[in-house]
Amino acid sequence: MVKHNEGVVKENLRGGRGHVVLYHILSQEELMGHGAMYARVVIPPHCSIGWHQHVGNTEPYYIIKGQGTFIDNDRSETQVGPGDICTIQCGQWHSMENNTEEDMEMIALVIFEGKE
Repeated sequence: MVKHNEGVVKENLRGGRGHVVLYHILSQEELMGHGAMYARVVIPPHCSIGWHQHVGNTEPYYIIKGQGTFIDNDRSETQVGPGDICTIQCGQWHSMENNTEEDMEMIALVIFEGKE
């Protein structure tokens, strides 16, 4: 199966600045109960994903294009670029900012916490 993917614009995602564009690789239904999101995320210049907590799920980011500032659970800031992986564990807080003049792109996968 091949599907054509159109972006979904999200204004002020998680309280962030401006907007981001989500290109869903798999829908929540296609993740079959294992996660909430699998998407390519485009953060335009001077936009961000706001400070938020992950409860009951984890999320890795894989940076594929551009530069950004990852704000981790302890509020430390790390400059990230292509090939970098940012991992957010269950219960942790984070945000991502693009303070550059070029788009930043990453893959984001929100995976539900395992139940035993």
